[in-house]
Parts: sequence; structure tokens; C-alpha cells
Amino acid sequence: QVQLVESRGGLVQPGGSLRLSCAASGSIFRIDDMGWYRQAPEKERELVATVNRYGTRYYADSVKGRLTISRDNAENTVYLQMNSLKPEDTAVYYCNARVQPIAGPYTVVWGQGTLVTVSS
Repeated sequence: QVQLVESRGGLVQPGGSLRLSCAASGSIFRIDDMGWYRQAPEKERELVATVNRYGTRYYADSVKGRLTISRDNAENTVYLQMNSLKPEDTAVYYCNARVQPIAGPYTVVWGQGTLVTVSS
């Protein structure tokens, strides 16, 4: 069984910064894509950013230039560095990974979610 555990979010003032991390553990053979999604109150979950195991990144237009995704393949960990935060970035942030377990087919795993609030 594979699990993703996210770091704690928090309250940040507009213009501030925050770094999230998400570590995968369990019977992992390989992790392909890793990513971050978010869900704001009364809105659908949306993709924020993804990174594959070779370092190729994708960003939603709304976060380009402010949020940076990175990963450490040796530690099975993905990060989201968030700078110049805006109130509209307030959401529950979920990490996501496409994992090939030691035994069994590929599976998509989600973290538990962590709340980021941007407010003065």
C-alpha cells in the first residue's frame, strides 16, 4: 500500500510565501507523475502543477511565475514553493502521484489535503 503525507499548510499574508511538501511511502517500485491540485470553497478541484520523473513541469496559467513544483526522486517527495501568494490561492491543496507498486498495476494516490489560507 502506498501513502502520500503532506506537510501542514497555514495562514499566510498576501504577498507571502509558503512551501508544501508531500512524501510517498510504502511498497513503491517507481513514481511517474507527481502533482499538486487545489480546491477552493464551493469550487471544483483544479490542477495546479505537475512534474514527471525527468523534471518536466506543467503549471496552470493562474500560478505561473509564482508557484514552483519540484521533486526529489531519491526521497519520493514532491514540493510546492508558493511565492507572491494572493487571497485567491486560498484552498485545500492535495498532492497526487502515479505510482507503480512493487507488486500490482499502476495506481493513482492522493494526499490527505492541507489548508492554505491567504489573508491579512
